[in-house]
Amino acid sequence: TSTLNLGLEFIYEKDKWRHTLGATALRSKKSGTLDAERWTLNGQSDYKFSEKSYMFGAFRYDDDTFAGYSPVSSLSVGYGRELVNTDKHFLVGAVGVGYRVQEVAATGKREAGANFRGRLDWRWTITDTTEFGNQFLVEAGSDNTFFQNDTNLTVAINKAFAVKLSYQYRYNTDPPIGSDDTDTQFTTNLVYNF
Repeated sequence: TSTLNLGLEFIYEKDKWRHTLGATALRSKKSGTLDAERWTLNGQSDYKFSEKSYMFGAFRYDDDTFAGYSPVSSLSVGYGRELVNTDKHFLVGAVGVGYRVQEVAATGKREAGANFRGRLDWRWTITDTTEFGNQFLVEAGSDNTFFQNDTNLTVAINKAFAVKLSYQYRYNTDPPIGSDDTDTQFTTNLVYNF
């Protein structure tokens, strides 16, 4: 088995604005046969109107060759709030509404409609070099509800490099006939901060 797993995240902050852009790529072959291929792109712009509260605009694009729905794209707007911010724990939650377009991979049929978006991001600083994190995302629409949970443990080697263990759980409540509703992924990554 050979696997390529890459991820990039860029964050830019100025005054009351914060912009985040992320991308991932996953490609895996087993005995020469492609058995996983996923490309994702996501972004979000936040405008802080108080110390703890912000408005956001977000997009998500997900193209998974082996998923029941591919591609999936969504745009959302909403409200976010910092719920906990201490030396050890950080928790932020966000809710919003938007519009999602998804295509049934087997037939090409497009499904589109309004959706609800919810997100929770929790980080726990265990030591100066070790951090545990969990990010939960839900997008609920009339055709399907999508859940994604990312759990990770990051251990810093130095200021630039870290080792990250990650477990991702993805779930669709109403996948197309013949498609699995659940997809999981466990990875060990070398992280470079620049």
